[in-house]
Amino acid sequence: MTALDDKINEHFSGLVVRKDLVKTVKGNAIVPSYVLEYLLGQYCATADEESIKTGIDTVKDVLRKHYVHRNESGLIKSVIREKGRHKIIDKVSVALNDAKDVYEASFANLGIKKVLVDSDTVKKHPKLLVSGVWTIVDMEYEHFEDKSTSPWIINKLKPIQLSHFNYDNYIAARKQFNTDEWIDLLVQSIGFNPEKLGKRSKLLQLVRLIPFCERNYNLIELGPKGTGKSHVFSDFSPHGILISGGEITVPKLFVNNNSGKIGLVGYWDIVAFDEFAGKKKRVNKALVDIMKNYMANKSFSRGVETIGAEASMVFVGNTRHTLPYMLKHTDLFDELPEQYYDSAFLDRIHFYLPGWEVDIIRGEMFSNGYGFVVDYLAEILRSLRNHDYSDLYAQHFNLVSDISTRDKDGINKTFSGMMKILFPHKEATEKEIKEVLQFAIEGRKRVKDQLMKIDSTYAAVRFAYTCNDGGKTIHVKSLEEEEYPQYFGSFQDKESETEIDPQQLEQPRVQDAAKEKLSELKERQVIVQENQRGVTYDKLFDQYLQGARKITVTDSYIRIFYQIRNFMEFLETIAKIKPKDDEVKVHLITAEDEFKGPQQVENFMKIQENCAIAGVRFSWEFDENQILHARHIVTDHGWKILLDRGLDIFQHYEMNDSFSLSNRLQQYRSCKAFEITYLRVDS
Repeated sequence: MTALDDKINEHFSGLVVRKDLVKTVKGNAIVPSYVLEYLLGQYCATADEESIKTGIDTVKDVLRKHYVHRNESGLIKSVIREKGRHKIIDKVSVALNDAKDVYEASFANLGIKKVLVDSDTVKKHPKLLVSGVWTIVDMEYEHFEDKSTSPWIINKLKPIQLSHFNYDNYIAARKQFNTDEWIDLLVQSIGFNPEKLGKRSKLLQLVRLIPFCERNYNLIELGPKGTGKSHVFSDFSPHGILISGGEITVPKLFVNNNSGKIGLVGYWDIVAFDEFAGKKKRVNKALVDIMKNYMANKSFSRGVETIGAEASMVFVGNTRHTLPYMLKHTDLFDELPEQYYDSAFLDRIHFYLPGWEVDIIRGEMFSNGYGFVVDYLAEILRSLRNHDYSDLYAQHFNLVSDISTRDKDGINKTFSGMMKILFPHKEATEKEIKEVLQFAIEGRKRVKDQLMKIDSTYAAVRFAYTCNDGGKTIHVKSLEEEEYPQYFGSFQDKESETEIDPQQLEQPRVQDAAKEKLSELKERQVIVQENQRGVTYDKLFDQYLQGARKITVTDSYIRIFYQIRNFMEFLETIAKIKPKDDEVKVHLITAEDEFKGPQQVENFMKIQENCAIAGVRFSWEFDENQILHARHIVTDHGWKILLDRGLDIFQHYEMNDSFSLSNRLQQYRSCKAFEITYLRVDS
């Protein structure tokens, strides 16, 4: 228990839960986090260890007895039949059988259909009609002679979500926390350890909550794999739905003209599209057109009738390339399907969350501290959709007049959402308001910068604001613009005071010099004596690898940990010498370890995931047909480097000693005796 945990339990007693308990109770139950936390909130919303242990046992018992696993559906049916009545936890969806004029329920895991549901239940819980809701159902079984009558009877149905909350108590309790404490509480509530994240990283995580508290908010997040882009939208709230970007139709999303049935946007607060990126994905052009109208006007047409809705739209997907590569060669929307790669559609996006800034999720990043039961926070955020905080910066700042109405809407909605999340009590200092405003402007500017690349008809815009006290104008830049100003030259604000790094301007000259140097390299042989020091991969390889776009390493002994670590250090050399805005493919041909093959593959996957961030595209294959005795490196620009010992050139050193220079710097390691030969080959 940290001091923050104590404070959380003091002011939100009964509404918070220890976040590591979710994994403890989940087991093999494939249920959303909000379902598990609903149960934990019933029995474990306390700081008392004995009560928590008892509560965990109770929750596990509830899941064991009442949660329906698909592979045990026959057993549960039998239990209901034999007992006559049994409570189950399952995902239930309802459809209207217009031929019989009745509502019929289907149970996802139990596998039964056409169970009668009374109209009052459907009216009370309309989301049952769209994609289904996780519920606790009191089921009965009664056999009828009439075979057309279902023996299954719903005695009582209760969706798994909070029944009520006190908003005033929430606001009063918020006032007891300073801003940093509150941010950490929210970060713990979505499952992450705030000690592992910086301030900006925390804010990026919390941006994902804006669609829950802001109506008709359009958010996109594109970035590397493994950053948890879809987690919040799949597990966090009973008011949001996550669907595959390629599995949606106009009738399902908006309206079925034949039946008149309203689609997902009419029932859910958030519709999130997972795996949204992918150039080759086929998308219905009509869907894109109606989506553009909905995202701009909060309404869609059904024949002659116009229907309004308030669902926020979220698009998340993976990128294949590094940030500098995208900025130089394409743009930040390049991964989208062709039909969505449309400036009119993209201009409706309010905030582009830079997924490349979000850390890849690691085990130590998960929180074991206290956070809100997610269903409670989901209800709070939902209630905040009725409030508007977009004008709270007006007392201190004003956006410059040349920012367009659409840009201003995007900025205001992001600002409003972040203020609701961070300062629901509206007690923020001028400095805090400024920070949120700049963050909101940056996210919209990221969209507009890319639109100007995609469509030349978009004019350059000054993303700036003025201070009311002195009239000072402050220009806002995105972080990638600060890092790589050479790719924003045509859009840079001439009034900006940010200077371009001279080294960035020199980069083309450096590349030309590298090509000239490569042509001067000669074939040669290097012989290193045993115990020799001062040898590094940088010295041995960098001149011969510079400028290569594809490098193939053949070495049968990249198997156990220290050998794989050597290979990782070789990739570090490549990462250091390659231009930031280009990518290099490195392919390893090796043999699978007889005893630790799975661990070998796991290590390769970690390398692949982490090196992709630096623009090093690592792949591997196992040659099972022969034992590879030859060890060499071949580049696509004309060099073959023969390695008699492979990359295994260093004598034993203590890898676990973080304070040892030989561990951290290769030049302090003693070498084994080895030879390297550099040969020119046809590229």
